[in-house]
Amino acid sequence: MIKLTKLNNEIFVINSDQIASIELIPETKVVMMNKDFYIVQENVDEIIDRIIEFKGKVADLNRRIQVVND
Repeated sequence: MIKLTKLNNEIFVINSDQIASIELIPETKVVMMNKDFYIVQENVDEIIDRIIEFKGKVADLNRRIQVVND
């Protein structure tokens, strides 16, 4: 899950695994797998960085769980 900001400054959270594409129109349009979309303030690079950070945290947590269970 990543936090994004709508144009009206409302912060919301989306499941990054459900993002189908990100378009520049010139705003940033995040298109979801179900074809819904959000226009957000963040640029493409910021969104990608947030996804990478989130997935890294999930991978790290998974490694910690495996170590504890071993």
